[in-house]
Amino acid sequence: MSAFGGVPSPAKGGGGLGRGQGREQRNGSVTLVGAGPGDPDLLTVAAVKALAAADVVLYDHLVGDGILDLANPSAERICVGKRSGRHSLPQEEINALIAAQAGAGRRVVRLKGGDPMVFGRAGEEIDHLDGLGIPVRVIPGITAALGCAASAGLSLTKRGVSRAVTFVTAHGRDGERFDPDWARLADPNGTLAIYMGREQARAVGQGLTGAGLSPGTPVLAVENGCRPDERRCWTTLGAMAEEGVAAGKGPTLLLVGEALRNRELGQRRVGTADAGDALGAGGDLGQWLDGH
Repeated sequence: MSAFGGVPSPAKGGGGLGRGQGREQRNGSVTLVGAGPGDPDLLTVAAVKALAAADVVLYDHLVGDGILDLANPSAERICVGKRSGRHSLPQEEINALIAAQAGAGRRVVRLKGGDPMVFGRAGEEIDHLDGLGIPVRVIPGITAALGCAASAGLSLTKRGVSRAVTFVTAHGRDGERFDPDWARLADPNGTLAIYMGREQARAVGQGLTGAGLSPGTPVLAVENGCRPDERRCWTTLGAMAEEGVAAGKGPTLLLVGEALRNRELGQRRVGTADAGDALGAGGDLGQWLDGH
């Protein structure tokens, strides 16, 4: 039996990507686990095993309901809180807390929404723990862009239409201005996935159209992707530049590009006939569709 209750330890390989291999495990262990976009059924087998073996779970606000229920019933659960604009703990304190728990000989799961290595600050935590000689293992998760695309039945790439996918975060460090290289991002032959994009939706629309991308380019905003309360809003880049997106307060991903075109037309027809909650047939705020 390994240190992860049936999951091979980092020194022996296994489902995750091992770090600190060959070191004597004087301290406890740390596993960075991707919780995926919200649906517990989308967790990897390795993630479920790591949760079941944990002594302590440090989790973010974006971890979906039901995922913590899979943790060892005796495990301590500590919320380290990250939401857009609000952190219950500074990153430095999170790093220190992880190290302290592992130093006490505990099996620590650091549970992050989506994939730990995509806009999850995993690199900062790994660097801190590496400096202390504490082994770290990473178990990947389904990142929001892939989960939301699958939920909506979208292919982010399409032969002859989209040859690349670019992940962008609209949420930087505290006080950091959101000012990406719009000319580089405004690729008519690619698809953009913009994380935490609700508050910056107008700026995204203005920046991309200003850099030459067609105002008629389809946009899908997905709020609370892959959760029971998922909602989708279809709009266009030009409309978003003027009105933003009709999203609530949940985490919202923006998908932008011509690869969405046929799916947009099909779902608008379904939404107009069945959903009963349209905000306009191609209107300024796009159109909400039920997530399922």
